[in-house]
Amino acid sequence: MAAVGRPRRSCLAVPGSSVKMLGKAQGLPADQVFLDLEDAVAPLAKPDARKNIVAALNEGDWAGKTRVVRVNDLTTPWTYRDVIDVVEGAGANLDCVMLPKVQNAGQVQWLDLTLTQLEKTLGLEVGRIGIEAQIENAAGLVNVDEIAAASPRVETIIFGPADFMASINMRSLAVGALIPDYPGDPYHYILMRILMAARMHDKQAIDGPFLQIRDLDGFREVARRSAALGFDGKWVLHPGQIEAANEVYSPAQADYDHAELILDAYQHYTSEAGGRLGAVMLGDEMIDEASRKMALVIAAKGRAAGMTRTSSFTPPQQ
Repeated sequence: MAAVGRPRRSCLAVPGSSVKMLGKAQGLPADQVFLDLEDAVAPLAKPDARKNIVAALNEGDWAGKTRVVRVNDLTTPWTYRDVIDVVEGAGANLDCVMLPKVQNAGQVQWLDLTLTQLEKTLGLEVGRIGIEAQIENAAGLVNVDEIAAASPRVETIIFGPADFMASINMRSLAVGALIPDYPGDPYHYILMRILMAARMHDKQAIDGPFLQIRDLDGFREVARRSAALGFDGKWVLHPGQIEAANEVYSPAQADYDHAELILDAYQHYTSEAGGRLGAVMLGDEMIDEASRKMALVIAAKGRAAGMTRTSSFTPPQQ
């Protein structure tokens, strides 16, 4: 059974240096909002951005949203202060810390240990704050299995395309978009590698951003590709991308209804009342245990998205 966890169809990036955007994000229909201290914040603005984020987490209304802060990566001088200031200031109102440019398991373990020390010191539930690990270079992808297994706190593995493209000298400036000169999807291997590591360890897999924020058709095209593979959601950089992400990473209504129908029918037919059958016909379709597992995935995604079924299973009359 693939990881479901918190809904993350749309993961909205909000710069911690913008009080205005921190306020606006609270009213947007994104599943997750991550308040950024890394690339979206200039070095001189980082101390004030930490304060803005703490205030926003403590005073804002984030009902229905997963609250995440992206700290700076561990090769910078800002990471430890990011983690300490944010967790000490607003740990009770924080769901996850996102660690960018993760290259090995040791970096995740450092964050795990630091969070544990902070939680114990602050009287918070130990282990409650999750970790999101962002893969943004060749080392991170090569080590993605050990990264996914590095801590029980890890909830998601995220693809960071811009830095990744730079790290492998990819000849394109269109972040997240397909490359016309390449006869296929240049990100397919990367996405599948991340997905396999995530599912191996029961984590969610999140696709990275599409920077051409006014090209909604382009956003939908690349989002559908990772959604088809099984990804749980995608970063959004603009409010206009949120609705598209929520739609693409939710099952179609017909698929959700069919999945629930399979689950109900299989439960009935394998029961005593249904004849204890292992493989049966549902209309023109044969269903069995493998069908049930596939249906569980679609049904879980639909339930997490708050979908309501529009059909029901009626056992046949004996």
